[in-house]
Amino acid sequence: MIDILGLVIAALGGTAVGVERQWSGHADGADARFAGVRTFTLLGGLGGLAGWLWQAGYTLPATVLLAGAAAITSAAYVARMRNDVDGTTEVAALVVIAAGVVAGAGVHQLASGVIAVTTLLLVEKSRLHALVARLDDITLRAAARFAVMALVVLPLLPEGPYGPMGGIRPRELWALVLFFSGLSFVGYFARRAAGPGRGYLVTGLIGGLASSTSVTFTFARTSHSDEAASRALGYGAVAANAMLYPRVLLATAVLNVTLLPHVVTYLTLPALLAFAITWFGAKQSPADDVDERPVTNPLQLPAALQMAAIFQVVLMLVWLASHYGGNRGIISMASVLGLTDVDALTISMARRVASDISLETAALAIAIGVLSNTVLKLTVALFFGSAGFRRVAGGALFGMVLAAGASLLFR
Repeated sequence: MIDILGLVIAALGGTAVGVERQWSGHADGADARFAGVRTFTLLGGLGGLAGWLWQAGYTLPATVLLAGAAAITSAAYVARMRNDVDGTTEVAALVVIAAGVVAGAGVHQLASGVIAVTTLLLVEKSRLHALVARLDDITLRAAARFAVMALVVLPLLPEGPYGPMGGIRPRELWALVLFFSGLSFVGYFARRAAGPGRGYLVTGLIGGLASSTSVTFTFARTSHSDEAASRALGYGAVAANAMLYPRVLLATAVLNVTLLPHVVTYLTLPALLAFAITWFGAKQSPADDVDERPVTNPLQLPAALQMAAIFQVVLMLVWLASHYGGNRGIISMASVLGLTDVDALTISMARRVASDISLETAALAIAIGVLSNTVLKLTVALFFGSAGFRRVAGGALFGMVLAAGASLLFR
C-alpha cells in the first residue's frame, strides 16, 4: 500500500527548502543555483518515492532514482564550482532527497524534523555567520574542552559506588562538573551578549549564576569606594540573590524532578519578592559603567571540580547525619551548610531522597539552607555596605528572610 502521507511530507519538505532558496535569491539571476522551489519539490517527491519503493522491496528502481538525483546534484555543483565554491544549495538538495527517502519509508517524524532544522539553518544564515564572527579563541577553546569533557570523559567513567558512607560515584561527580561548568559558560555568554557598561544590575544577574554571596560581598565593599553608585550596587546585589532561586530549582529539576514541587512551595514567596525588587531596580537605576575584567576561563573548571569535591563531602555528611541523627541531624546540618554552599546542599538532598530521606525532609533542608544563606548575605550587606547599599540590599534581603520564614512557618 502506498504511503500517501510520507510522499506528501517528502514533497512539502522539498517545497519548504525550495521556497527559502527562491526567496533568498539563490535561484534567480546571473549567479543562480541549479534548484528553486519547483526543483526542490520534485527532488523531495523523488526521494519519497524512492523510500517507498525501497520499503516495498523494489530496491533496484529505488537505487536508480537516488543515484540519478545525486548525480544531477553533483554535476550542478561541479559545473558551478569554477566560479563559486559555495555548495549550500547542493547539500540542501541532498538533505531533501535523504529526508524524502526517510518519509517515504514511513518514518514521518524524523523526516519532518530534518526538513525543519534544514530550513531554519538556511533562513538564519546571516545570524549564524554573525555569531561565528563574534567567536574568539577563548570561546572556541572552551567549547572544544566542554565537548571532550561531555562526549569523551563522561562515558568512560564508571558508575560506582566505591567506598563507605554511600560511596563515591565517579560518573555522577563528573556530571556535576559538567553542570556547573556549563552554567559558568552560560554566564560568560550572557555577559558577552549584555556587553560592557550595561550596569551593576545586569552584572549582578549574571554573577548570581555562579555565586550570589560573592556578588553581595563584592558590591558591598565597592559601595564604600563608589558611594554615588551605592543604590545601583544594592539593586545589583538583589539581582544576584534573585538568581539563587532559579539556580536551586534548576539543579533540583535536573537531579530529582519529583522533589521540585516540594521545594517550589518553600521558595516561591521569597523568589517573587526578589524578582519584584530587581524589576523595580531595573526601572530606577541607570546603566552604570562597570569595570569589566576579561574572562580567560569561561568554563571555570577548577571551581567546578572544587564544587564536585565539596558535594562528595556533603554527601557523606548527609549519610552520617541521616544514620546517626535522623531528620533532626539533616536539618541541623542544612542550616550550617547553607551558610557556605547552597548548591552542594541542594544536590546532596536531591540525590539522597530515594535512599535515605523523604521528599518533605529534603525540601525542608533545602529551604532552611537557603534561609541561612540569605541571613548570611543580609549580615554581609549590613556590616560591609554603605548606607545607601544597606537601605536597598539590606532592606530587600531582610524582606526575603521574612518571606522565607513565613513560608517555613506556613508549612
